[in-house]
Amino acid sequence: MASSRGRRAEKVKRIFQQFDANADGGLDREEMSALVVSVNPRVKFSDEQINAILDEVFRTYSDFIDADRGLTFDGLLRTYDDGAGDVDRDFDALGLHLPHASSSSSSIADDRTLSASYAVAAAAEPLKKQRIAAWAASPNHGIVFDDTWKVVDDLEILIKRLMAKQMKDGKMKGENLDAFSDAGWSRELGPPESEKRVFWEESGHDYAAFIKDLGVLRSRADAARSREEAFDGHMAIGRVLYEHQLFKEAVVSFKRACELQPTDVRPHFRAGNSLYAHGRHVEAKEEFLLALEAAEVGGDQWGNLLPQIHVNLGITLEGEGMVLGACEHYREAAILCPAHFRALKLLGSALFGVGEYRAAEKALEEAIFLRPDYADAHCDLGSALHAMGEDERAIQEFQKAIDLKPGHADALYNLGGLFMDVGRYQRASEMYTRVLAVWPNHWRAQLNKAVSLLGAEEAEEARKALKEAFKMTNRVELYDAIKHMKLLQKKKPRGNGDGEGPFLVVEPSKFKRVGGKTTIRQDLASALEIRSFQRLTRLSRCDIDLLRRQMNESDVPISYSGSGVPEKSIRKAALEEILRRVLRFLKAETFQGAVKAINERILSILDASGSGRVDLGMFFAVLAPICMGPSDTRKHTVFDALLWRPVNEGGTQIRKVDAISYIKFLRAVYIPSHGVSDMMEVHGEAEADVSMVSFPEFLEMFDDPDWGFGIMGTLVKLESSDRIRHGRHTCAICRYPIIGSRFKEMRSRFSLCNRCYSEGKVPSSVKQEEYSFKEYGSEAEAMKDKCMFFSLHPKGSQNGS
Repeated sequence: MASSRGRRAEKVKRIFQQFDANADGGLDREEMSALVVSVNPRVKFSDEQINAILDEVFRTYSDFIDADRGLTFDGLLRTYDDGAGDVDRDFDALGLHLPHASSSSSSIADDRTLSASYAVAAAAEPLKKQRIAAWAASPNHGIVFDDTWKVVDDLEILIKRLMAKQMKDGKMKGENLDAFSDAGWSRELGPPESEKRVFWEESGHDYAAFIKDLGVLRSRADAARSREEAFDGHMAIGRVLYEHQLFKEAVVSFKRACELQPTDVRPHFRAGNSLYAHGRHVEAKEEFLLALEAAEVGGDQWGNLLPQIHVNLGITLEGEGMVLGACEHYREAAILCPAHFRALKLLGSALFGVGEYRAAEKALEEAIFLRPDYADAHCDLGSALHAMGEDERAIQEFQKAIDLKPGHADALYNLGGLFMDVGRYQRASEMYTRVLAVWPNHWRAQLNKAVSLLGAEEAEEARKALKEAFKMTNRVELYDAIKHMKLLQKKKPRGNGDGEGPFLVVEPSKFKRVGGKTTIRQDLASALEIRSFQRLTRLSRCDIDLLRRQMNESDVPISYSGSGVPEKSIRKAALEEILRRVLRFLKAETFQGAVKAINERILSILDASGSGRVDLGMFFAVLAPICMGPSDTRKHTVFDALLWRPVNEGGTQIRKVDAISYIKFLRAVYIPSHGVSDMMEVHGEAEADVSMVSFPEFLEMFDDPDWGFGIMGTLVKLESSDRIRHGRHTCAICRYPIIGSRFKEMRSRFSLCNRCYSEGKVPSSVKQEEYSFKEYGSEAEAMKDKCMFFSLHPKGSQNGS
C-alpha cells in the first residue's frame, strides 16, 4: 500500500536514475551539474555558481560520497530530506512520471482483512522493501532492527482502524491550508507532506481503545533485547504517529527515546517538531536547544541535521514572538548550508518583520535565486520593496507570487494594500475581492475593500462591504468605522467656495496660547508621536519598577568597545529576551510588532555601527521615560541606569559626558525633528568636560525645554487624558469625537482635537490673522470657564462654548 512518503522516495529514485548516465550508482560532479541546471531551467548559472553549489553539496554530504562514483542515491535522498531541494517541483520540472498504482477500495476492511493483506504483502517481498516511508529507509534516521518493522506494521494497522471508525462517525476534521502562505516552513513543522491538517477526535471510546493498544506496542519496544533496539522501536513509533499527525502521542514516544539515549540528537529534534505541531512552543524550544547541545557534543556526526535544527528552532522562537532570536538561527542555518533556500526565505521574512528591509531584500533574493518558483519568497520580497518605497518592483514581485500560485491570499492582500497606499482604489478593491474568494471570512480584507471602495467614491458599495465586515466580526474598529462613515455623510465638509479644501494649515507663529497651561503646538506634535510609539510597543503598560528589577537582575559581563571604554553590551537577540520579560503580558504577534518598532526607532540608533550589540545601560535609560509610573520614578530610573554602566558603577554621580551623550540619544530617538545636530554643536564643548553630575544636576539637564527632554510633562498629560471625552464636541476638521484635550479657538468658537491642533489645521471658512486657543482637559474645566464668563458678563454673548 503506497503512501506519500513512498511516492516521494520513488520520485528521488527516478531523478537519480535520470542523471546517473553511466549507471554506476553515483552522481559525479558532471552528472550533478546536469541535475542542478535541469531542475532550474529559468536560472542562468555561471561556472563559478555551479562549482560553489557542487562544492557545498559534496562537502555537506561527504558521508554519502563514493570516491569513485560520486553522490549515492541515499545522499540525494538526504539532500531533499534536509530541505536543500523540492522533490515534487524538480520531478515535475524534469517531466518525469510515476507508474499508475492499481486502484483500491476506499473502504477499510476489518482487522482480520487488514492483517491478511499485510501478510500477503510480506510474503511477496522482503519486509524492508515493503515499507516505503523515506525516513524508514534513510541510513541515519531510519529503522535498524527487524523487530521494529513488525511494531511499525502493527501500528499502521491500529491507525488505519482508528481512521476508519472516526471517518465513519464523521469525527475527523481537516483544514485546507493551500490558500495560505506557509512562510517557507521547514518540512519538519506543520502538517507533514500534506495540504490538510487533520484533527483527531480524542474524547471517544475509539480513541481510548487506540491509546490502550498503542501502550501495548510501546511495552513491546521496551521489552526489546537491548537498549539500542528499544530506542529504535520508540523512534519508529514516534515517526509513524507524527506522519499521521498524532502529535501528542508522538511526543510521548520521542520523550521515551530521549530517556534511552539522552545524548542522541534525533529524539530531541523529533520531540521538538511534535511539540511545535501540537502548539506547545515553549517546550518545543527547550527540546531544540537540547538537540543543539547534543549536536555540539557529537561533533561532525550530526552535521547534516544541524541546519534543520537551527531552522526549526528559529520557527519556534517566531511562534513566541522572538523574531530577533529567530534571525540568528536562520542565519546560522544558511551559513551551514548555503543552498538551504527555506532558511534564506525565513531569514528574509524575519528581517522584514523587525524592519530591516535592505537585509531582508538580500536574503529573499538569494532564496529566489536558489528556487525561482518560490511564491512565498516573491510575496515577502514584494512587501520589503513596498516598505522601502520601491512600489513598481514590489508590484512585479507580488504578481510573480500570484502567477505561481493564483490563490496566494497573502500576495493578493498585500498587493491590495500597496494599491491603497498609492491611491489606486479600484485596483485595491479588486485584490481584496480575490482574497475573499479564497478566504471568505477574512474580515480585514472585507474592511479594506470597504475603505478602498470609499476611496473610489463608490459610497453605496462601500456601505454594503462595511456591513458584511461587521457581520464577520464585532470588533470596535468596525463600529468606529461605521459611525464615522455615517457622520461624514451627514456633515460633508465643504470649502469656502473659491476652490479651497475644507481646512488650512497655519504656520506656528499664528497660533497663540490663552493661559500658561495651553500646550505649545510643536511640543504637542512631538509628544503625540511618542505617545503613538508607547501604544505601538505597549511600553505605556510596562511598569517602571519591573524595568528596574530587570536592570538589577541582569548579569551582563563587561566588554570593551573599539575605544577601550568598558560597557555592558548585549546581543540584540539577548536583549529581546529581556524585553519579553518586561512585556510578558503581550501575545506573540503583538510582541513581534513591539520589537519591530523598538528595533527601528531605538536599536537602530544605539547600534548605529551595525555590530548587533547594544549598550544595555543606555537602552534601559532610553526606555525608562516612556514606561508606566510616576514621572519622578522614571527620571530616577534613568539616572540609576546610567549609574549601572561600568564607567559610573559604584558611585552616586555620573560623568557629564555620559549625561550629554544620553540626552543626545534620547532626542535622536524621540524628537528627531528638533535638530539633534544643532544641539550637538551648541553643547559639543561639554564633551571634553571630565566633571561629574549629581542627580539634581542631571534633572536640570533632563528637564531643559530647549535641549533636554522637557517635553515629558506634555507626554504625561497625554497619558492621563487619552480616555477623556468631551460630550458631543467633535473636531472641526476630522469630525471625530474629541478625546483627550480640547483646543477651543476663543474668537470663532470652533474646537480642535489634539492631532489637528498639533498639525496647525483650521477650517478654511475661518480666516484670521492669528488664532488664539485655550486648552480644556475636561468638560468640567470648560463649564467652569463658561460660568465665570457669564458671571462677569451677564448680558454678554449667549454663544455656546
